[in-house]
Amino acid sequence: MEYRKTQLEALSHFLAENEMEILHALNVDMRRPPFEGQIADISLIKNEVNEALNNLSYWMKDECVDKNLATKLDCAFVRKDPYGVVLIISPFNYPFHLTLIPMVGAIAAGNCIIVKPSEQSSCSEKLLAEVLPTYLDPETFAVVTGGAEPTSKLLENKFDYIMFTGSPRIGKIVMSAAAKHLTPLTLELGGQNPCYVDCCCNFQNAANRIVWGKFFNCGQTCLAPDYVICTIETQERLMPCLRQAIREFYGCNPRESPDYGRMINDKHFQRVRALLDSGRVAIGGETDECDRYIAPTVLADVKEWEPVMQEEVFGPILPIFIVRDLDEAIQYINSKERPLALYAFSCDNKVVNRVLDCTSSGGFCGNDCIMHATLVSLPFGGVGYSGFGMYHGKYGFDTFTHHRGCLSRCMGLEAINCIRYPPYSQRKLDLLVAATEVRRKGFCTLL
Repeated sequence: MEYRKTQLEALSHFLAENEMEILHALNVDMRRPPFEGQIADISLIKNEVNEALNNLSYWMKDECVDKNLATKLDCAFVRKDPYGVVLIISPFNYPFHLTLIPMVGAIAAGNCIIVKPSEQSSCSEKLLAEVLPTYLDPETFAVVTGGAEPTSKLLENKFDYIMFTGSPRIGKIVMSAAAKHLTPLTLELGGQNPCYVDCCCNFQNAANRIVWGKFFNCGQTCLAPDYVICTIETQERLMPCLRQAIREFYGCNPRESPDYGRMINDKHFQRVRALLDSGRVAIGGETDECDRYIAPTVLADVKEWEPVMQEEVFGPILPIFIVRDLDEAIQYINSKERPLALYAFSCDNKVVNRVLDCTSSGGFCGNDCIMHATLVSLPFGGVGYSGFGMYHGKYGFDTFTHHRGCLSRCMGLEAINCIRYPPYSQRKLDLLVAATEVRRKGFCTLL
């Protein structure tokens, strides 16, 4: 326990003593505003570290479990063992957040860790590779850098657990490599996150929250709402509110706003710019290839088969998809792969709860976007195509922990055990079944 706490404290010191360097690296890589870097890549990581330090002694304790009559005098418990050596592969969009928060769980669980940050956010990768190891024990923690080839070589090795955050395409490669060694893993993948907006709504409040969630980090967020789904009447009322929110947040010319980021590289810029051909540009649409700038954009008249509705946008483009009513919205959402997050806006709680009850997603947030991921008390993870496994808070500790079922019995009282030994008899069978059965509570049979 003391060793784990020492390493968590060291991680905390890394954040505190390199705050300006972290913010600078994020700004160089993605023009990330310091405010966004402070919230997403420093504050939330600190929360995870503090949560682990506050609760580690409790999390690590053996967990006593219920016993049957046959083991009433014995000790039955769950031991929390580390898996061993953990590999964490993180993406470019939140290079510190998505590297260090999984690390918190893995450290708390007592594992050795190899980290592979994304080479695309090169300034952040360099900081993680050169500075982070000076804070942590080099005997148990290491950072590996490079692109696809070093990652492939890394995956040829046998690990005890792998955590990957990134696209479903690469997730399949990682899962295939893990399967060769029967290595358990967690996949945090992407997908299209729907955002249902009801006709009964405070449209300006909804627009403010959607615009913030969509254009935070220039839309390069796996939890960002990928598309708004609503009726034509709702679109007509929502559109001016979206326009007003964008203007209030980023000014008349978002390109000059210090609070608006840029695409990570030319490849992603080209990919996202091509999505502007879908539907009709209702707001924004301006681009600058030299600056990797794509304006906060809203698309209308989008069709189901168009490219922007076929893939995770991962950029500052928000399509609006029209349906007749809530039933059709739910039907459409359920016709697609299950998303990492799902959002529903309505002043009627019955509507929000209906969306929650009738759909499946990794996480859900009613009347806001992304904010559910700020709680260390909630599990974070996908379902189906958006991934599997979870972390944050104790869920991270549990993910990187082998829960070892243990029973410790005394050497005496052999008379109790003899009912399970040959020669068998009906009486022994009846006694053993009675001694090991689980009875239903509050259940009785009417004769």
